[in-house]
Amino acid sequence: QVQLVESGGGLVQPGGSLRLSCAASGFTLDAYAIGWFRQAPGKEREGVSTIRRRSDLTYYADSVTGRFTISRDNANNTAYLQMNSMKPEDTAVYYCAADPTSYIGSYYFSRGMAYWGKGTLVTVSS
Repeated sequence: QVQLVESGGGLVQPGGSLRLSCAASGFTLDAYAIGWFRQAPGKEREGVSTIRRRSDLTYYADSVTGRFTISRDNANNTAYLQMNSMKPEDTAVYYCAADPTSYIGSYYFSRGMAYWGKGTLVTVSS
């Protein structure tokens, strides 16, 4: 059974950093595309970043390019989202997702992924 559990959310000041973790079980992380999505209050869910299966190819939303970094630790079956230079508009519930296919990131941004975690809340505020 595929399971994804996010952690690492919390309150951070503007300009600060936070690292989200996504612990995967029931499948081998490297065999799946991994994505991070977010949903702010009153807004639709949006794609943040993806990393392709069996590859280091990454894809980022324009709004986070240069500030966020997605990575994957295959030995620990865990994915990460390092968030730097955070802004109030980064406030959202962040979701980790996984998919056994291998498409470019924009595909998953528009169509979503097969498996989802329950999310972790990130608040950027002074």
